[in-house]
Amino acid sequence: MSFALASSSIPSSTRQEPLRVMVVDDSVVIRGMISRWISSEPDMVVAASLRTGLEAVNQLDRVNPDVAVLDIEMPELDGIAALPRLLAKKKNLAVIMASTLTRRNAEISFKALSLGAADYIPKPESTREASAADNFHYDLIQKIRTLGAKARRAAPAPHAPAAPHVDPRSAPALRPATAPAMPAVPAQIARRAFSTQMPKVLLIGSSTGGPQALMSVVAELGAVIDRFPVLITQHMPPTFTTILAEHLARSSRRPAHEAVDGEVIKPGQIYLAPGGRHMRVARHGVDAVIALDNGPPVNFCKPAVDPLFTSAVDIWQGATLAVILTGMGSDGMRGGKDIVAAGGSVIAQDEATSVVWGMPGAAANAGICAAILPLNQIAPKLVRLFAGDRS
Repeated sequence: MSFALASSSIPSSTRQEPLRVMVVDDSVVIRGMISRWISSEPDMVVAASLRTGLEAVNQLDRVNPDVAVLDIEMPELDGIAALPRLLAKKKNLAVIMASTLTRRNAEISFKALSLGAADYIPKPESTREASAADNFHYDLIQKIRTLGAKARRAAPAPHAPAAPHVDPRSAPALRPATAPAMPAVPAQIARRAFSTQMPKVLLIGSSTGGPQALMSVVAELGAVIDRFPVLITQHMPPTFTTILAEHLARSSRRPAHEAVDGEVIKPGQIYLAPGGRHMRVARHGVDAVIALDNGPPVNFCKPAVDPLFTSAVDIWQGATLAVILTGMGSDGMRGGKDIVAAGGSVIAQDEATSVVWGMPGAAANAGICAAILPLNQIAPKLVRLFAGDRS
């Protein structure tokens, strides 16, 4: 399976200067596999292939990578110990933590995110399983490409050399054709009015950067959770969603758990789509219930946000309120369109506070959002909306 076509949307300046990737893993098989994938992409190169975190720290200045793919379990200096030392030496380095799907490694990955890692990726248990390796390949390349481009944009601009002195009397007149073009003024993103209906449910979709954003939002929702159900889809594999539910419960001080097929949806609960299953909602008699789906990935994701958003319209119609947080891709945009078409409302996280403005940006640019807000303003806005404020 080839993923090089995905690079066709990368700006030409990025393609001319390939992203520099440092691969750090004590497994020669994994290092070799990842390095081959990176080398086959036109917009990235392997800047270094290293065995330990200590080697990565010692060689960082020489290698000067944009992205580091960092294993968790390594000799001499493991990934979680190497991470803060790498970021201390290069603040804008995008670090992607790689680990197998164990509870211990999931916990470590969450800790790494709190210490400044840009994202995580689960390694397949066996690289001989074709589908697992293909998914790992696709996800890793997309994360490197997206996070590396953002890291490069955030890097300090090099000092431009001083322009040579030119006597204005001898300089040729500047012809209009050679004058630099003024940058285009970006079109204002359209906003919609909020629904006139009182919301009855809160739906949230997120991906890259989502765990930290989710915990920040639910920590301030308080009475909203007590009075209304909250359903969340975060792009995340099994085991990781188990840990995330526990973190959400601690942050919100409210019950949070991986959703169970067929359970009745009630106020006072946070329902999280379990890794590897789509979470939809359905009607069972007078009750709204969870309907887990083991179908194919949607938008390359499983769980995906669109199935949750679209299915919720059948239950709550215009009383559906959805939030799209940081994440790669466009998942949530199509489901958001369905919500808006039914009379509901969508809020997107703004670009400045998003780790990646893919999902919220797609919704914003589609013109379906009633508000586009910094992360710290989302929870207060939700509290007001569920209290009856329609502004």
